[in-house]
Amino acid sequence: MTVDQQPDLAVITMAGEMDLVTVPAVEKAALLVPPGAKTLHLEMSGVSFMDSSGLNLLLRLRRRMHTEAGRLVLSGLQEQPAGVLRLTETYELLTKAESIGAILSAQRQTPSRV
Repeated sequence: MTVDQQPDLAVITMAGEMDLVTVPAVEKAALLVPPGAKTLHLEMSGVSFMDSSGLNLLLRLRRRMHTEAGRLVLSGLQEQPAGVLRLTETYELLTKAESIGAILSAQRQTPSRV
């Protein structure tokens, strides 16, 4: 897992399984994202398996970001994790955010303050 932080964006890139054993590390990494970050992007192309504890974490992170007027963006969902989201009818809820490319493009166009 890697974490890349910018002023309005934090990207957590994950690999392996997102289960009861690994979720605490992902949650700890997400807690390092400062309040006020507009977007928390979870890049999940390396995640081959996700169980209910992973789903629960995604829902908690979405709630946290929504509470802080931010958004959670998922990308790279493999078949099994996407299947868990579809089975639990949370796929649309967790994947409806605009694409990360559009977010990054918009942030590059926004002048930064010094």
